[in-house]
Amino acid sequence: MENSQIYPHIDHTLLKAVSDWAGIQKLCEEAVQYCTASVCVPPSYISRIHEAYPQLNICTVIGFPLGYNTTEVKTFEVRQAIADGANEVDMVVNLGDVKNGAFDKVTAEIAALKKEAGSHILKVIVETCYLTESEKIALCKCVTDGGADYIKTSTGFGTGGATLEDVLLFRKHIGPKVKIKAAGGVKSKADLEQFLSAGCERIGTSSAISILTSGQSGTY
Repeated sequence: MENSQIYPHIDHTLLKAVSDWAGIQKLCEEAVQYCTASVCVPPSYISRIHEAYPQLNICTVIGFPLGYNTTEVKTFEVRQAIADGANEVDMVVNLGDVKNGAFDKVTAEIAALKKEAGSHILKVIVETCYLTESEKIALCKCVTDGGADYIKTSTGFGTGGATLEDVLLFRKHIGPKVKIKAAGGVKSKADLEQFLSAGCERIGTSSAISILTSGQSGTY
């Protein structure tokens, strides 16, 4: 697979708590140069990026990374992010609700955030490293019924990242309009190619450009 075929599927990511403007600028310059799908950044940088790089597609995170904010807080986060210039939002589900088997609540929250996002893309992070197979399958239904655009494997801050097994499981159980984003665990060009070939439309990583331009291994 040519590098030029991979970049349009990359959400070029920088979400570390200590991310500074110099690092964000580097991320954005790389995204412009290599034409990645988006930059995925902390909400506090959206408006500054939107002003400095109006050509970029900006993605941000909601309820990140633990997901246990209330629905009202997450809804406000979505509203503010879009007002500041984000086009895509990646929300983290409430894993407490998942572990309590309250999947109706999970679906309702996804639907509420999609209603707030409107025509903007909503991706739902389910954090697979903490889930049983039955919970993963149930969340595929939640994401589908809630009207989200994507199901996303991981935050990159949990105990594990994306696996091909989870991507294939998602493909089997999500609705036909739901796409897949893998995040975490992408360490080589072979990984990128495998996830894309398995059906991922997006891959969230901070390492794709270094991997593809220099052959270095990545971490997120």
